[in-house]
Amino acid sequence: MANNTTVQVIPLGGIGEIGKNMFAVECRNDIIVIDAGLKFPEDEMLGIDFVIPNISYLIENRQRVRGIVLTHGHEDHIGAVPFVLKEMDVPVYGTRLTLGILQGKLEEHGLQAKTREISAGEQISLGKNFKIRFIRMNHSIPDGVALAIETPVGVIIHSGDFKFDQTPVDGKVADYHTLAEYGQKGVLALFCDSTNAHRPGYTPSERVVGRTFDAIFNKTRDRIIIASFASNIHRIQQAFDTAQEYGRKVTVIGRSMVNNVRISSELGYLNYPENIYVEPEEICRIPAHKSLILSTGSQGEPLSGLTRMAKQSHNRVNIVPGDTVILSSTPVPGNEKLVNRVIDGLSRAGAHVIAQGTADVHVSGHASQEELKLLMNLVRPRYVVPFHGEYRHLTACANLAEEVGVPRDNVFTITNGDILEFNSAGAHITGRVQAGVVLVDGLGIGDVGNVVLRDRQQLSLDGVLVVVVTIDKNTRTIKAGPDIITRGFVYVRESEDLIAQAEEQVRTSIQNCLQGEITEWSALKSAARDVLGSFLYERTKRRPMILPIIMEV
Repeated sequence: MANNTTVQVIPLGGIGEIGKNMFAVECRNDIIVIDAGLKFPEDEMLGIDFVIPNISYLIENRQRVRGIVLTHGHEDHIGAVPFVLKEMDVPVYGTRLTLGILQGKLEEHGLQAKTREISAGEQISLGKNFKIRFIRMNHSIPDGVALAIETPVGVIIHSGDFKFDQTPVDGKVADYHTLAEYGQKGVLALFCDSTNAHRPGYTPSERVVGRTFDAIFNKTRDRIIIASFASNIHRIQQAFDTAQEYGRKVTVIGRSMVNNVRISSELGYLNYPENIYVEPEEICRIPAHKSLILSTGSQGEPLSGLTRMAKQSHNRVNIVPGDTVILSSTPVPGNEKLVNRVIDGLSRAGAHVIAQGTADVHVSGHASQEELKLLMNLVRPRYVVPFHGEYRHLTACANLAEEVGVPRDNVFTITNGDILEFNSAGAHITGRVQAGVVLVDGLGIGDVGNVVLRDRQQLSLDGVLVVVVTIDKNTRTIKAGPDIITRGFVYVRESEDLIAQAEEQVRTSIQNCLQGEITEWSALKSAARDVLGSFLYERTKRRPMILPIIMEV
């Protein structure tokens, strides 16, 4: 190994946040990309559908990108892949289920990609500088893998999202042997999932939820509805298994749930008798005690199947008194209000709601403290880099690394855009690349920025006020107006005096400008905006968006 060889790892997302996971790993003339995910917008991102990483750095270096390697099929790891592929034609590597879910997304975008299916245990070469082995791990979706990346300066292990489940639903435990093997040979750095680093102990097995399902089904004599993440195939499998045991027919509601059930069944990751499945329009003709509905909406999404059922607005199935609804998930941070609103709506409709906290209807797919320590002790890395978490999670993971004997100087809590360089001398942050967010709003990608969001926020808080004035440029007089139109500011019928006074303020301001031979539209608009803004704030303590319209005759 040459002394001057370096490997740079650059997070483009997933650090200091949960979502939009993306890493670039660079050595000489080769770059590989690990995951390309999205995240859902913050409350202040009004109107935004979702958020993806800024990939400017990759676009600038697209000729060196050798491929995208996916760890598993969750949105926060694969959701941005179509947007990346629109900018660069590179192969995508993933396990069978991961690529199956991705294929549906690519079709929605009208893309045909060069996908390469791999299995846990396989090794591939990308470029001249990287060999990657795929290591089976447990998560809340099948076919999740960790990555052992062999580089000229040493082995880097990327944990992916994981937990150590000793009794997984599919019977496939994590590959402890391979992890320990790398630990024996020597691991340069471990990039470690930090989501549950603040939780002591171990994350319970997914089978705990199956036992809870059994207890609920055993005592319930009416219809059961289970809302869960559409990607939690193990959870869905247990729901089908329990329904079969108790002689219930199953239907699926919600586009993402329908798609994932179909894909998982076709690929052999979800197994159930054909006669147990019925279409949504049939489920209402089946006795309540013989039916189970699997639905999207566990996060309270306004357009989800569960929300529409609670509002009695679903075109096939609605909540009826006596229904038992199981929310088999925990609210994603920021979704608590939405979830509580749905629970309230379900209760109003007469449903009995069972959520986490009242029964063990959900377990996390991420490792808790003792599992993180186990992973660190198995691979024995020289360096630890926490990822996939907010800063408090990263800090908790860093503390765990120190507890198991990793020197504090060898633990890096980096930020998106940092260049973490590894060479024969050690590891250092050597600079930054452009990173951040790209906002997706409908068909618009990146055309909504901070200014637009600020305007939307102002509109949502104080409304908009339009001032229309017609002037005669030759005589420098006002021919018509000012007329004020408002939306979301005040109720005009009850504020006629305020509007009349505001119009007079604008009239005086415009006349003063014209008499002073100021006739440029920009100057007139600015004068109207300034005088009106000051007047309205003085009278109402509000700052509506003011849009002056100047017309000439």
